[in-house]
Amino acid sequence: MATSVKMDEETKSYLERLQAEIRLETGRRVTQQDLLARLVEDAYASKEDLIESFRASSVPVDEDARTRVHEGMVDSGRSTDEDDIDEILYG
Repeated sequence: MATSVKMDEETKSYLERLQAEIRLETGRRVTQQDLLARLVEDAYASKEDLIESFRASSVPVDEDARTRVHEGMVDSGRSTDEDDIDEILYG
């Protein structure tokens, strides 16, 4: 039993490009349903890997990016704590 899946245009276009590439490389037509099923099946080595892929990214910032951020910082000469920040953000 097939069920429709809503996706944005970029994802739909990506599936169409993959379909075309598979046909060019193998001479075989595949449906988007078959393609999506194969992608889901083979995407991750384990369910844990899949779940982990949705966690917030904690990729370390490279040293150059860190330096650029720190170069843009200016010391106002005023000490700021959490209460100050809450007051500024939330009034």
